[in-house]
Amino acid sequence: MRRTTGVVLSLAATAVLALTGCDAVSEKAGDVVSSATAAVASAAQEKMDEVKDGVNATADVKAGETSTDGDRTVAQITATNPKDKNADYTIMVNFRDDGGNLLDSVVLNIDGVEPGTAKSGTARSNRTLSGTTTAEIAQALRH
Repeated sequence: MRRTTGVVLSLAATAVLALTGCDAVSEKAGDVVSSATAAVASAAQEKMDEVKDGVNATADVKAGETSTDGDRTVAQITATNPKDKNADYTIMVNFRDDGGNLLDSVVLNIDGVEPGTAKSGTARSNRTLSGTTTAEIAQALRH
């Protein structure tokens, strides 16, 4: 009986250590993904900051539903130009999971949108995203 109890306790201790190790690995992987996502978002913001003489045009731009194209998540983005001359749009699109967590950020240009018309482009994630995702317009500049 003692030998069986010792084996059971040993196996239980090994299982606890294995689970703790898996949690640590999982936590580390989550930290790496979080850091990579933050770096991508920062790079996207830097691209937005490069736009000179842009005006806030978030109200002009809408994000469609997400879908997959190969191993990437995509969303159709539509810019509607309310002004009386052609405009170019630079748009930062955030992909989020169903919990609202940021998964990826991309910058999309839609050029030559004529007055009073709409023009669309496709935002494509930088990497494979899993689960349910939505696309949102984080920032849009008309220039």
